[in-house]
Amino acid sequence: MIYASDLDQTLIYSKRSLGVPLESPGLLPAEHIEGETAAFISAQALQLLKTLPSDVMFIPVTTRTMAQYGRIMVFQTELVPAYAVTSNGGNIIVGGEVDREWNRRIHEQVRRDGANAEEARHVFGQVLHEDWVRSERFCDELFYAFVIERDRMPLEQVLEKARIMRELGWEVSIQGRKVYLVPAAVNKQAAVEHIRNLTDGGPIIASGDSLLDRCLLDYADYAIAPRHGELYREQLRDELEVNYRFTDVSGVYAADEIMAYVHEIQFISRQKGGKAL
Repeated sequence: MIYASDLDQTLIYSKRSLGVPLESPGLLPAEHIEGETAAFISAQALQLLKTLPSDVMFIPVTTRTMAQYGRIMVFQTELVPAYAVTSNGGNIIVGGEVDREWNRRIHEQVRRDGANAEEARHVFGQVLHEDWVRSERFCDELFYAFVIERDRMPLEQVLEKARIMRELGWEVSIQGRKVYLVPAAVNKQAAVEHIRNLTDGGPIIASGDSLLDRCLLDYADYAIAPRHGELYREQLRDELEVNYRFTDVSGVYAADEIMAYVHEIQFISRQKGGKAL
């Protein structure tokens, strides 16, 4: 069995996204930047993650770049996964090394399946403005990340432009203070499916909070999303039919509920002989 999970606002939380005071009980540092704690993880969620049975393979699956993933010390020292997916699926890390063949395959698919990066940036740039865009970055030579002033962003215009980008083979995701512009070929589901095939990993449990996680959650045999995320807001706004559940709580402690769900599914699956329910 595989447990594939998004990280930010699913298992780990920045100060802005905690949803509780910093002095709340049971919060552990998960990431440091320039000597300061930049993200936290619930102690209970971490303990449940560490105590997953040996027949459950945990795969972090993040939109973070490889360098940004490397800053999450909890997954570099305390709990080191055999596989990790970064760059929204554009890179797979195996035993600490980048899978170059997978990265090459993804770049070829991006060139084949949609608009190139310059064209996509030009079209999406028509809705961007210095009034609300603070900075931008082309990440791992695959996708764009824009740091924004969320309350100044013209949401309806961005959502309309997102529909146009989808026709060009690119996806737009709004996550907190960032907007991502990502080729559809660069996605978490494809990377996890590749690892599943390599390892004969069996049923998949997935968790994630954003639209960039939706393909992974739809692909999984079991899936759960935190109540505070982009997926939850989208489901409320558009009354989407989804095949996964949402947590009862929001914020950092949603990770406790997510991990309890993973343990529950694993236990029931083991009782059923390791097959999907």
